[in-house]
Amino acid sequence: MNKRKVIVIGSGFAGLSAAALLAKQGHEVTILEKNEQPGGRARVWEKDGFVFDMGPSWYWMPEVFENFYNLFGKTTSYFYDLKRLDPAYRIFYPGTERIDVPASRQELVDLFEKKEPGSGSRLQDFLTDAEYKYKTAMNEYVHRISDSVTEFFDFKILVKSFQLQIFQSLRSEVRKKFTNPALVSMLEFPVLFLGSTPDKTPAMYSMMNYADLVLGTWYPMGGMHQIVKAFTRIAEEQGVSILLNHEVEKIDIRANKAKAVIANGKTFGADLIVAGSDYQHTEQFLLDEKYRTYDSTYWDNRTMSPSSLLYYVGVNMEIPNLLHHNLFFDTDFELHASEIYKNPKWPTAPLFYVCNPSKTDSSVAPIGNENLFLLMPLAPGIEDTEQQREKYFELMIQRLELRTGENIKNNIVVKRSYCIKDFESDYHSYKGNAYGLANTLSQTAIFKPKMISPKVKNLFYTGQLTVPGPGVPPSIISGQIVAGEIEKRIQQNIL
Repeated sequence: MNKRKVIVIGSGFAGLSAAALLAKQGHEVTILEKNEQPGGRARVWEKDGFVFDMGPSWYWMPEVFENFYNLFGKTTSYFYDLKRLDPAYRIFYPGTERIDVPASRQELVDLFEKKEPGSGSRLQDFLTDAEYKYKTAMNEYVHRISDSVTEFFDFKILVKSFQLQIFQSLRSEVRKKFTNPALVSMLEFPVLFLGSTPDKTPAMYSMMNYADLVLGTWYPMGGMHQIVKAFTRIAEEQGVSILLNHEVEKIDIRANKAKAVIANGKTFGADLIVAGSDYQHTEQFLLDEKYRTYDSTYWDNRTMSPSSLLYYVGVNMEIPNLLHHNLFFDTDFELHASEIYKNPKWPTAPLFYVCNPSKTDSSVAPIGNENLFLLMPLAPGIEDTEQQREKYFELMIQRLELRTGENIKNNIVVKRSYCIKDFESDYHSYKGNAYGLANTLSQTAIFKPKMISPKVKNLFYTGQLTVPGPGVPPSIISGQIVAGEIEKRIQQNIL
């Protein structure tokens, strides 16, 4: 038994995943978490009977969670009641048009056929292709460490790469099959969670349409933070020590090997370090320059995912015209995207998203009240002021009131904003981004920052800025990948 002392920096899903698995392998694992509660961006805020998930609000790819729990002899139902949402979400379009996206595949086909005659059968073909991409990616690509291009020098993998359409854009794939603007936007929207635009995202990511429309949108009763509780419980049952309010200040390296981590002025010795913290911050601020793999120019040249303006709002009324998830696509997507990626600035007429979990879960708001989570994608790195926040809050509330026919503003009893400066302060998020790197072709797989430091023998990275990418399920898988790689290297006497 090659027991090692492991320090994991950060208790996001990747850090918790890696820590639990490394402890299961028999190592002594300590997580150092900067903030007052575990979960990274998936923290929770409670006020006056309202319970707000501060970060992720969509539960997709349920098998990833189930598979992780199974590794520890548990199931999802052991930790929380998982409910499939039907309709999955509502999309508001210009004018009075809106679509409720059904959970049933046949109802979805009928919806497409009604909106665009002939599109029902094309949707079936599109989803069949998306299913192939999803299953191929999950079986052949997603769990690879992507440290070298040689990992993909298998003829079957190369053939599948072309079948996955990694060199075409999602936009071209969608628009050659569908013309109705409402249907097009429905199929293009999932890539917003990948931090990119449809014209820059490889067509392989239509696999997210399979995750969305076939595997479904779910909700853990009690809130998304129930997942954090589950992961934390698993980690602690394996013997992981989680130290909160411990901000890492430096990684101490000698002779190209990390020896310790300095946090809160204290030294924590380590045989191995797994950084689930922001990759850019870890390299640029916790390592001496000679041990950094990427310089400041590299990071400046990355295409980051958007940041977000978030508002957590409690109202002392019920809002009948909202579902659990609501997308306001009632303005020009192209203009908003341009103001995120091409001409970064506060948007002219933004799209935004409203989560209303009290529609599903009465525990997150007092009786007769509603819990609202408003999210507006925003260019990372732009100026963030209270005046700008409030201006766009007013804009979102006005449109929310217009589309629901309800007087919401005068019934607000709880309100808190969260934006670029908060992402930077709480998570050391580079430029205040919300989701990590944009999933463009030039930032996919082997083109992402490496999980294995080439300059520090026992330093590893995990999380949404490395493989496989942004989102809760990929972060869970990222932790699994790095734990597996560490165990393999220990067995091979490389570490």
